[in-house]
Amino acid sequence: MNGRAVITRRRFIKETAGIAAGAIAFPHFVASSALGKAGSVSASNRITLGFIGVGSHGIGMNLKTFLGNADAQAVAVCDVDSNHHDKARDIVNQKYGNNDCATYKDFRDVIARDDIDAVVISTPDHWHALMSVMAAKTGKDVLCEKPTLTVQEGRVLSDTIKRYGRIFQTASGIRASSVYHRMCELVRNGRIGKVHTIRVVLPGGPHRPGITTPMPMPKALDYDMWLGPAPWTPYTKDRLHYHWRWVSDYSGGQLTDWGAHHISIAQWGNNTDLTCPVEVEGKGVFCEGGLYNTAREYKIKYKYANGVNLIISSGTPGVQFEGDEGWIGDLGEPQGKLKANPSSVLDSVIGPDEIHLYTCPAGEQRNFLDCVKSREPCFYPEEVGHRVFTISHIGNISMLLGRKLRWDPDKEQFVNDELANRMLSRSMRSPWRL
Repeated sequence: MNGRAVITRRRFIKETAGIAAGAIAFPHFVASSALGKAGSVSASNRITLGFIGVGSHGIGMNLKTFLGNADAQAVAVCDVDSNHHDKARDIVNQKYGNNDCATYKDFRDVIARDDIDAVVISTPDHWHALMSVMAAKTGKDVLCEKPTLTVQEGRVLSDTIKRYGRIFQTASGIRASSVYHRMCELVRNGRIGKVHTIRVVLPGGPHRPGITTPMPMPKALDYDMWLGPAPWTPYTKDRLHYHWRWVSDYSGGQLTDWGAHHISIAQWGNNTDLTCPVEVEGKGVFCEGGLYNTAREYKIKYKYANGVNLIISSGTPGVQFEGDEGWIGDLGEPQGKLKANPSSVLDSVIGPDEIHLYTCPAGEQRNFLDCVKSREPCFYPEEVGHRVFTISHIGNISMLLGRKLRWDPDKEQFVNDELANRMLSRSMRSPWRL
């Protein structure tokens, strides 16, 4: 790390020690003049936000969505690529009609600010847990993109959020989808009888091996900070931006990336949000001779303690529940369309005394803002996300080892398998640590 990073870290520790000790559970009061053209909501009802990671997803899915909520105020944007944070800053300033949005390359400068209520993290996966934990310790609420990188990181993240009393939203809108919400309510209320099988299909990829040849680093990029806790390796453009998903140092591939969406629906419909399957056996196909080393194709079979089988495979995304009285799902259907057998299942009305699942049709960002105010849990909170990610992680481990594994969801360890258990955590490059 360079001299600036060392100074920033010292300043961060000094400034945030008092913040964590005195953190309060409600948004700050900020002068309404800071709202600029968006000043239609009283300062006492406005949540100040810092955005960490403002690439295409960070801007397109998160920043712009939050800017559409009058009770949210973006005050800072951070990215290791200055081209990204400059673009995000300009979007924010144009929205508010001022030049108040601050830019940073080091996320610690954002979470050290005591005028920020919550952070929105849209970085590669290898940063998610570390940033979320550090933000929570300074009294910040967190909306973080999914998933974590390892089972151990997810456990630390979930425990830290609870310990510091923070609000956390896993950044997936799938539980806000009327299609999946309806699907899961019908399943949970017994409309297809006793469930015996859940099928989840996720995209495949990567479809090329990736270039390993070192390249000159772009001047706008702080590559050392981009790597962060990941191992040092020479820069190549195929590592960064969208393509980091295919490198296991930063991600678990589509199984974790898309799995955070559709496996969440399997868990929701199966009423297993706070646990995981007890067996896993996976097979995968991987690219050879290049940079990318996450599974290109895969089929993984799991079994829950309640006897339900979960089958995850690569293909066109969707979910299907199968019971002893029928089935319901969207496999092979256009987005937003359900099918069932018998088809009459789709016309069934959920009665007032039946199970009604918690959602927010306006999406995960709106739900997060509401929960920051109410201090009620979000619809995709930290522990639920951790269990979903764990299913993906143990599937990846089974594929890599090439054998069936038994999983203890209470101890969060494989049963009698030392090698597999060593793969549940990873060391971080100095000076980073959870």
